Amino acid sequence: MRVVVQRVSQASVTVAGQTVGEIGRGLLVLAGFEEADQPADLDWMTQKLVKLRIFPDDAGVMNRSVTDIDGEILAVSQFTLYASTRKGNRPSWGRAARGEVSEPLFEQFVKRLALALGKPVPTGVFGADMQVSLVNDGPVTITLDSISPE
Repeated sequence: MRVVVQRVSQASVTVAGQTVGEIGRGLLVLAGFEEADQPADLDWMTQKLVKLRIFPDDAGVMNRSVTDIDGEILAVSQFTLYASTRKGNRPSWGRAARGEVSEPLFEQFVKRLALALGKPVPTGVFGADMQVSLVNDGPVTITLDSISPE
């Protein structure tokens, strides 16, 4: 499982001109899955995201998590996180899980996030052409991978 997480002051996702998910201060999480992902990957990523200390404390030091600030999370499925550009200029998606694998993983991930956060986690629409808008606060953008955590 691979994510790109951005600290935001606001974010939203729109499908066919309709806003389907939006948050204020919190995290925008773009999540991609591969065939080998297991529930343990979802659990690890969930805990990492809700405990990740990337929000400033009173001294301006990144020392607070999304739960510490009572923030929100907007989760968007994004298979393109597994793009390979090793050969040529057209990305290959060979490592990305097929929809029938990744959709249930994404749904389970969102449930875990909501439980850990203690509030609903809005999402995009799986497999749809989405427009994601955000105000990246900082900017702070971090990539996480459950297979090779650093």
